[in-house]
Amino acid sequence: MRKRKIRFIAIVLPILVLACLTAMSFDPIQSGVLTAVAGLWGTPADTGSSWGSDTPAESDTIPPQGIRALQPEPLSSPTPTPEPVFEEYDITLLALGDNLLHMGIVKTGQTKDGSYDFSFLFDNIRDFLKAADIKAINQETIFGGNQLGFSGFPRFNSPTEAGDAIAEAGFNVVLHATNHAADQGLEGILNCASYWTESHPEVLMTGIKGDLADICEADNEAGTAPMNISLLQVKDVTFAILNYTYGPNAETLGKSLRGHLNMLCAWDQKNGRIDFTSLNPQVTADIETASQLADIVIVFPHWGTEYQPKYSSYQQKFALEMTQAGADLIIGTHPHVPQPVEKITSDNGNTALCYYSLGNYVSTQKQPLCMLEEMAWVTFHVTENEVSIAEERTGVLPLVCHYNSGPVRLDGVYFLEDYTEEQAAGHGIRNYGGAALKLSDLQAWSEEIFGSRILKKSDILSR
Repeated sequence: MRKRKIRFIAIVLPILVLACLTAMSFDPIQSGVLTAVAGLWGTPADTGSSWGSDTPAESDTIPPQGIRALQPEPLSSPTPTPEPVFEEYDITLLALGDNLLHMGIVKTGQTKDGSYDFSFLFDNIRDFLKAADIKAINQETIFGGNQLGFSGFPRFNSPTEAGDAIAEAGFNVVLHATNHAADQGLEGILNCASYWTESHPEVLMTGIKGDLADICEADNEAGTAPMNISLLQVKDVTFAILNYTYGPNAETLGKSLRGHLNMLCAWDQKNGRIDFTSLNPQVTADIETASQLADIVIVFPHWGTEYQPKYSSYQQKFALEMTQAGADLIIGTHPHVPQPVEKITSDNGNTALCYYSLGNYVSTQKQPLCMLEEMAWVTFHVTENEVSIAEERTGVLPLVCHYNSGPVRLDGVYFLEDYTEEQAAGHGIRNYGGAALKLSDLQAWSEEIFGSRILKKSDILSR
């Protein structure tokens, strides 16, 4: 109806205008008014043309002098909004080995008033902690509760103030699945889990679990990942963090520990006997689930033979199985000495980068090779469609743990490239361990174990 009504007005109105002008002895054709009116309504105005004609008259196309024909403005097409260009970027990971708090280190952290401060542990690596996005450390010894007293080998219990120093240094991942996790029994595990939950909820602690009922209830309410899988979001990339240990320094897994300690090796559900040569099926199931929840799956296994710089056959076997299940990065601890870094390809075509062992971070052990350590540095490159490890910006920064003797106290952790022959000659291992430490040996071991994976400080800090 609207179109028909507009057409009627368009016919009648010009006729009324012409009639009025004629009565006033005004020549509409001469003045060009008719042309203007006709142009306004889109109808032919030449007196020699038919209103029903589809052929434009001359007066339709060439308006008389002094009269401008009104033309509809052309419709402008909207300018298309350009698609935003994805800016590629990197995410970096720093990982340290065993934070092995022997009593000499505990006493180093004791202040004059009897309190404890362990911030000195990370003094020489703070620039790298600031540069990394993901910062992980293997907390070898349990924070079983200060009220239980502090102890060293063989049944450790370390001050929670060391945990405070870890959190204050900026670590966002702490690994507790070690062979010393149960040194203070289930009570120590529960105390340690509660400490992290209550004191530093910003830190992702994994490898042990506190009250299982509370965890299951919280996971169900939040709709989070299964208990063994921790998720860490960095920018718009999701990382799955998994941590397991071969066992709790025993041949069997006690009933009280079941469900509280993430087990790497298979174990008999009836008698708890551990099969140290077989991977726990739960590990591969967790990795497969994590692959559906995250962009990158990182597994931290506590495994291997102590003091051996060459990885064992079962480490190699487990790494292959984990890669097959979907692990992207494997970073191992436990042997107390560094081991090689290798790229692994499984039968199904999956690949993973494997750091077999980072060695220690701090300790007062007596073997010279235990003083050489790895700082793992991994660069993930993020594009619009994928996340991958940038191997040319990934590798090892060799470290040296230096302690003094008489009494045994930790001096600090140094980068091998900064360490001197004078420092090596004055290392406390000479008196405490009865062994000589030479800079040339440290350099030779580093080249032999790490090879082309060695990075320099400037490779990281100059970017």
